[in-house]
Amino acid sequence: MLARILAPLGVLAVVLLVPSLCQDAYPYTDRNCRTDVPYPPNDPKVSTFVLNLDLNPKDRWAPLMKNKTNELKAMIGDIINLVGAFFKNKTKIVNDLDTLLGPLVYTLPQPYQDEMIGISDASGVPLGQIVLYNIFYEVFTVCTSIVAETPNGTLYHSRNLDFGLFLGWDVKNKKWELTERLRPLVVNVDYQKGGKTVAKAVHFVGYVGVLTGIKPGVITMTMNERYNIDGGFVGIFEWILGQRSEQWMGFFMRDTLVEATDYASTKTKVINAKIMSPGYIILGGNKSGEGAIIVTDREKPAYVEELDPKKGKWFVLQTNYDPVDKPPFFDDRRTSGVRCMTNTTQKAVGFGPLYNVLSTKPNLNLLTAYTAMMQVDTGYLDTFIRECPQPCYPW
Repeated sequence: MLARILAPLGVLAVVLLVPSLCQDAYPYTDRNCRTDVPYPPNDPKVSTFVLNLDLNPKDRWAPLMKNKTNELKAMIGDIINLVGAFFKNKTKIVNDLDTLLGPLVYTLPQPYQDEMIGISDASGVPLGQIVLYNIFYEVFTVCTSIVAETPNGTLYHSRNLDFGLFLGWDVKNKKWELTERLRPLVVNVDYQKGGKTVAKAVHFVGYVGVLTGIKPGVITMTMNERYNIDGGFVGIFEWILGQRSEQWMGFFMRDTLVEATDYASTKTKVINAKIMSPGYIILGGNKSGEGAIIVTDREKPAYVEELDPKKGKWFVLQTNYDPVDKPPFFDDRRTSGVRCMTNTTQKAVGFGPLYNVLSTKPNLNLLTAYTAMMQVDTGYLDTFIRECPQPCYPW
């Protein structure tokens, strides 16, 4: 167990101390941007679950739990093992987590409170562990998101979601253990009310917030983590202590997605929001120029970078560093992504070229769990499970 915990630190040390292993070195970065991946791709396509919003929140996720309980328990078991490895008495820390986090659910807003209770009841996983599982997605999400516009004003939104950084390194197979556990839990969710779709999102089974979503005909949204000292852990700790003036990122994303009426008002809502975890919310609308990276911060006003196709800015691309800052040499997915988007050219924008950009290393890396593709006008959302072939960069 100790090796699983210390190995990621060894990976980081090697990357930092041996510059030749940085991301911009072959074979960790593809020499040429990928153009050979077909679309639809051969990668596994995830299934879709209909979430009936007319049901009692405690009952909404139960049908999904019937098929995915074993996978959920395996994932949560790995999280608990990683947390427990830092303590002498693992059994005690597990019990303490349940004692601390179980009651925390009753401080959460509805319907998330009841949905987590329902997931716990349906899966048999203790409530405190379900809360812990949901907390992890507030602080460990590493991603690439792109909004791009065609010459005729059609908008496409795509993203790689990378998860599991420093959470258990499989030394033998050179893989992140939690990322491997996560892939079977990816599911598309069709939010329905009165039998009609009101939104679509990509979920991990058991997680009730939203990181990737579309409201057909209105907006598309993705969230990327922002590394900050005053980050998600601080906000979560403050919530536990009773300071609850801020919103959970995943809950805010879901509420905003379902309630959205247009791009402009959604952008204003995001800019003015008080969110527990700093992050990047990437928005796409349904008209020319409606695309933005919104940098959220717990203390300062949001910074916004927008599409401006009239001035040649036909795409925005966000990883996990502020657009105005240079990314570090050991985690520069931005340069690769921008290079490949520029090579694609605006007239070629579509699902196939965007999927190829997100298939180019290091935007595709060992943390990548899925690639999601969205088009607002048609309401299209498709999600594909990804695995990066070796040699591949850890993140």
